[in-house]
Amino acid sequence: MSARHDAALDALATVPHVQLAFFPTPVEEMPRLRAALGPSAPRLLVKRDDAISFGFGGNKVRKAELVVSAARAAGADTLLTVGGLQSNHCRVIAAAAAKSGMRAVLVVNGDRPERLTANTLLDDMLGAEIHFVPSRDDRAPAMRAIADRLRAEGRRPYEIPLGASTPGGALAFARAVAELVDQVPAPDFIVHASSSGGTQAGLVAGCALLGLRTRVIGISADEPAAALASLVTGLVVGIGGLLGVDGAALARDCRVEVNDRFVGDGYGIPSAASMEAQQLAARTEALFLDHTYTAKAMAGLIGLAREGLFKPAHTVLFWHTGGQVGLFAQEPAAGVAPPGK
Repeated sequence: MSARHDAALDALATVPHVQLAFFPTPVEEMPRLRAALGPSAPRLLVKRDDAISFGFGGNKVRKAELVVSAARAAGADTLLTVGGLQSNHCRVIAAAAAKSGMRAVLVVNGDRPERLTANTLLDDMLGAEIHFVPSRDDRAPAMRAIADRLRAEGRRPYEIPLGASTPGGALAFARAVAELVDQVPAPDFIVHASSSGGTQAGLVAGCALLGLRTRVIGISADEPAAALASLVTGLVVGIGGLLGVDGAALARDCRVEVNDRFVGDGYGIPSAASMEAQQLAARTEALFLDHTYTAKAMAGLIGLAREGLFKPAHTVLFWHTGGQVGLFAQEPAAGVAPPGK
């Protein structure tokens, strides 16, 4: 190993965090899905962050371990965040608050449902205080107002942006890359769902820090490719600063690839390709994918395989970011997007 590789591992290993779950998550072969894609398909692996042991799992648990550590260091007694009506991020923050003896306050966009289901049901069970606002644009102002009110009441809130997609939250996935390469040789490609940018920023930064040639392809769940790529790059710069390295130089070392061709009609609206991917993953590998994120990411992997991007000699790893709780949400009316991420 190079001195740079060793230094990166040391820096990532010493990032302050609390333990919420047990790692590493499994890496599994997907031979039946590979066979279903035909003789030209690459070797397929899946990184099972859907199997994380805490709070119904998912990629947000990794971020929460760093966020809760930062909140504790700041002397916070309340975790305050925003998301959509069925936000996986909000569910994990509510679980992290309960586990850590903190209060959780969530600001979500959408009408309060007559019957709580899926993530909103879990938020309520976890004791979170939930505020419903009309639109995505109303979330951040509402969070600031609630934070001011809590401080006036003598509370110590810690504000967490959408998806914990800050350099500190994204750093969790640079750590996850080190976890991955301790399990298997670095794959040729990593394909995953990308939305608020934190997961992708951590993955590309981790690959650059460890000197890997792995191509990370984020399949957008909603944002245009150029906008999401810019967001990811900005987060990478911030990750560098947290690790004491030149963030701009780190960003130049990163190849940020976002593919927005599999969004379909919009955020959270199933497409023909995502429904095919969802059924194919379940019926070949017993993997459950949610409509909003992972089914579209798998549709991207399948589509790129059919287009010939991957060769039979390649190893392609699908990073399963979780979200399967969303399968138990009340279905929106046909053709209507659920409210915001």
